[in-house]
Amino acid sequence: MRRGILILALGVVGAAVAYCCFYLMGTATPRALMRSAQPELAWLKHEFNLGDAEFTRISQLHAGYLPQCMERCRHIEQLNSKLSNALATATQVTPEIEKILNERAQIRATCQAEMLKHFFEVSRTMPAEQGKRYLAWVRENTCLREQAMDHGLDTHAAEATPASHH
Repeated sequence: MRRGILILALGVVGAAVAYCCFYLMGTATPRALMRSAQPELAWLKHEFNLGDAEFTRISQLHAGYLPQCMERCRHIEQLNSKLSNALATATQVTPEIEKILNERAQIRATCQAEMLKHFFEVSRTMPAEQGKRYLAWVRENTCLREQAMDHGLDTHAAEATPASHH
């Protein structure tokens, strides 16, 4: 009986040690990125194989871009709150609601244009091939990628035959 318990205990301890080892090995890179001076940018250095000089320049670009970005986000959030308040008592679209929607759309358009300028500037800091790959990543993974609204249509069928909207 004791021998069976000992074997079971050693098996459990061995499994726990093996799990910890595999976990630590499997998460070494992400944990190292999180410990870096700028974890929000560390993935960029790793993913696009950037040298220290390139990464330093991109970090400087990021530091210069971030305050204006945060200000635009703050303004959009204020407009979202204003819109929410206006919609709380509305029974129809009012001139005030239209004005808020238009102002928010304008700020978002400005935000996207400035973001795109920043992305292009970052891409020019990278080696040419990595810059192209970065811009491809940006197109696929940021809010600059427009997504069609889902109207319950099969998107492949909708592309094949134009749907009429009322």
